[in-house]
Amino acid sequence: MEMARVAIRALPCIGFARKVGMNKASEIGSIVVMGVSGSGKSTIALALASRVGAEFIDADSLHSADNVAKMSTGHALSDEDRWPWLNSVGQRIKDQESNHQSSVVACSALKRTYRDVLRQYVPSVFTVFLDGPAAVLQARVDDRKVGFMAPSLLASQLANLEPLQNDELGIRVDIEASPDEIVNQIVAELQATGPL
Repeated sequence: MEMARVAIRALPCIGFARKVGMNKASEIGSIVVMGVSGSGKSTIALALASRVGAEFIDADSLHSADNVAKMSTGHALSDEDRWPWLNSVGQRIKDQESNHQSSVVACSALKRTYRDVLRQYVPSVFTVFLDGPAAVLQARVDDRKVGFMAPSLLASQLANLEPLQNDELGIRVDIEASPDEIVNQIVAELQATGPL
């Protein structure tokens, strides 16, 4: 249930709702919920989007058919496979903001360079890093009944994972809390630092 701060500061000029306890926000900036498979990205991003009145985007839905086929057969994506996908994700976030719509995006964004691609589209994106023990992640992946990523790919994701760095706007949240507790922690941190 620990939450570590990483370069937390108010998001500039995004117009987050400021009313405490508000269920919907008329305007909110972009939030990326990142982590490896099994960290709960989709669950948390969907719940957070609902809580703040933002559009939920599942970045996995933007993968090419070739990427999906590769991951389904247990092969890890190369950086070359990921660049077009990350550019699609970044463009989708930018399009949302251009239309004055908020988004909460579930996206692995494992490496700093991947997150940098997203920031090229939306420099003020706020990142929530869902972090937890490898054993918990593996158990979740092994129990998963849906999804196209082979469970064997978790090890390669953990090897590639680069946690948020001090100059990145975002927070780290422990995945062992309940989804409601995690969303409450994220919202509380956003409220404390100004965006909500």
